[in-house]
Amino acid sequence: MSNATDRFLSRKWGVMNHYLNGMQNGNLKDRNPTAKITDWNTCVNEFDTEKLAYNLHKMGAGYYLFTLMQGTKYICAPNATFDKYAGTNPGEACSLRDLPADLIKAFKKYDIDLFLYYTGDGPHLSTDLKPDLQLGNPRGTVTQEYVEKWTEVLHEFSERYGTDVKGWWIDGAYRWLGLTDEYLAYFHRAIKAGNPDAVTAFNVLGTGRYGKGFAGEEYVAGERNDFDMYPIERLTDGKQSHILAPLGILPENMGGGAWAYGGCKRNREYMLNYIKGANAAGAPVTVDIVVYRDGSFDKEQQELLEWVGQRL
Repeated sequence: MSNATDRFLSRKWGVMNHYLNGMQNGNLKDRNPTAKITDWNTCVNEFDTEKLAYNLHKMGAGYYLFTLMQGTKYICAPNATFDKYAGTNPGEACSLRDLPADLIKAFKKYDIDLFLYYTGDGPHLSTDLKPDLQLGNPRGTVTQEYVEKWTEVLHEFSERYGTDVKGWWIDGAYRWLGLTDEYLAYFHRAIKAGNPDAVTAFNVLGTGRYGKGFAGEEYVAGERNDFDMYPIERLTDGKQSHILAPLGILPENMGGGAWAYGGCKRNREYMLNYIKGANAAGAPVTVDIVVYRDGSFDKEQQELLEWVGQRL
């Protein structure tokens, strides 16, 4: 294994947050309890990176996985390449504030690693963009031109953040979209342009199936809807084992996993023993919880993870 994957494992566990225009700037009380809805720039400007870093430090989290974007044109950092291909103006889709850059600054005092989340299927829900980055809604099959341009957007981010971003998690890297290993290699090269030691995972398998997604990745995506399975050993299909699942509780009449919801489906003793067991098998664990527009966490989730972190 590499020094980078050794570092990842040594961090033991981390927190993931989905921070998106449709969540923290939307009308669902679970994600936006203040019910405040503004333009995307105003929302991103309210995110208190110092508060978030301090709360992660109190939890003892070794790393933080944060969404650059998901599904739509709204990105939490400026990107000239995106604006060029999407036909948007600065601040219209990509926020004027560079939120990952501010997270990097806040994390340095606590030695917390930053991982970033990006997607293979691009802003497919924003059908008002130029066709260059569009797969359509519903999504169609990727093309060579789409992959080249969408990974050029990724390349700009990767080079900007360099070695300050330790890892990436690429969602929506599905084979049924035509994302072959040859195409996924474009994403991998774009990431490595900024940090050759960055560890990468590609969510090819979706939720519930566990294993390698892309031949070139360094760790497995490991997405599940609950903390209900331990990796057997450190390597899965020759890649660093890893688990990612949500701690929250899925509201009634809602489908899918409890991503970015509050509450705790598992108690603190269970989570402590689960993370210990996964670490003993050789796998770090990423816990998805809800973050609000100001960068604060669900109180119940924060208290549980502080209790767990103090005992790991």
